[in-house]
Amino acid sequence: MACRMNAKHGYLIDMDGVVYRGGRLIPGAAAFVNRLVENEIPFLFLTNNSQRTRRDIATRLERLGIRISEENVYTCADATASYLARQSPGGTAFVIGEGGLLTALHDHGFSIVDRDPDFVVVGECRTFNAEVMEQALNMLVNGAKFIATNLDPNCPTSSGTRPGCGALVSMLESASGRTAFSVGKPSPVMMRSARKELMLAASQTIMIGDTMSTDILGGHQLGYYTVLVLTGTTSKEDLPQFSYQPDEVVSSIASINDERLAEQALSRDLSLSFESELSAV
Repeated sequence: MACRMNAKHGYLIDMDGVVYRGGRLIPGAAAFVNRLVENEIPFLFLTNNSQRTRRDIATRLERLGIRISEENVYTCADATASYLARQSPGGTAFVIGEGGLLTALHDHGFSIVDRDPDFVVVGECRTFNAEVMEQALNMLVNGAKFIATNLDPNCPTSSGTRPGCGALVSMLESASGRTAFSVGKPSPVMMRSARKELMLAASQTIMIGDTMSTDILGGHQLGYYTVLVLTGTTSKEDLPQFSYQPDEVVSSIASINDERLAEQALSRDLSLSFESELSAV
C-alpha cells in the first residue's frame, strides 16, 4: 500500500462522477491524483461496483490517464469478502454477481456453491435470470444468510441506466421476507475497512464523493471530513433536502487544494475536540 505510517491525512475518493463520467476523465482529476502520488499522501478509490477486480479498475483508470496501483483501489466486493471471512472463515456462498465479487470471495477463502450455502451474496449482475433468482430465494427461505455488496438501486452506463444491486436485493427481500445486510457505502463496514487500509485515524480521513446518500452519508457517520463535488449526481439545489451536510462543497475535484483542505480538516477536528472538552466540564 502506497501510504506513510506517519501520514497526517489521506483520502477516500469515489470514482464515477468524481474522477470520470460516462467513460471520460473529469478535467483536473489526473492532476489531483498525481499530486497525491508525488507527495506520498495515502488514498484509496472507493466504488460500490462489485463487477471488476482491483486490478481491472486500476487498468481502466490507467487507460484514462490516472496511473495508480491496484493497491489504491477498494471495492464493495473486497469489503464484502473481508467481512464474510471474519464472520465465517472458510465459508460457502451462492453468488449473484460477476468476476470482481467471485475473485474477492475466493481470495478470502470462500467457496462458491450452488446448494446449501452459508450465505446468499448479491452484487451487480448483468446476466441474472428468473432461474437464478428462484435458486437464491429458496436458499434464503431454507436459512441461508442474506448479504448485499451494496444497495444502489441502479447503475449509470454508457447507454443509459440499468438495475443495480439494490434492485435485485429488493426483489429477493420482498419474496423471502428476509432483509439483506449491506456491506458497501454508506455502511460503516466498508468505510471503516477502507480507512484502516490507509492506517489513518477518522480525524485524518477526507472523503470525496458526488453522492449524498452514499459517499457523504458514510463519511459523515464515521466522522470523516466530507467534500461533495458537483460533477456527479448531486447539485447544490439538492442539498436543502438532506438533514446532514458535507463539510465542503466544490465544483469539481480540480478545485481541491490538498494543503488547504488538510488544514480545514485539522481545524474542524480541533474545534470538535475543544467542544467535546467543554461539554465534559
